[in-house]
Amino acid sequence: PQKRRQIADWIKSQNPTICCLQETHLKQGDTYRVKVKGWSKIYYASAEGKKAGVAILISDQAKAKIDLIKRDKEGNYILLKGSINNEVISILNIYAPSSMASNFLKEKLRELQEEIDNKTVIVGDLNLALSELDKSNHKTNKKEE
Repeated sequence: PQKRRQIADWIKSQNPTICCLQETHLKQGDTYRVKVKGWSKIYYASAEGKKAGVAILISDQAKAKIDLIKRDKEGNYILLKGSINNEVISILNIYAPSSMASNFLKEKLRELQEEIDNKTVIVGDLNLALSELDKSNHKTNKKEE
């Protein structure tokens, strides 16, 4: 509840058009937990239990027309295709499980390749290391500093 309140406060103060969340840990029907005044368009994917989960919130101030929604049963991605303020857009919000992030991303991007084009924005928690240092043991890294 505290994190949800912080997110709601951040959304109210920053006033973005679109907000993408990962690791929401919502169950089916729990979208009321991420309700923010002025943000009634909430699209989400969730798993059976309270794990994973992604959501895309779109401000009521935006003129949104969503033509296609694709999501997986595990709550690891949601894809919206349509238009926002008369601009064609696709949004793919992904949460890649850290234990198999690279293979998971390759598989899901291949699976969704017909829906992804140059108007697609891919966001999320990809759980990929940016460098070799990021892959190495954190305790060892601290000793070397």
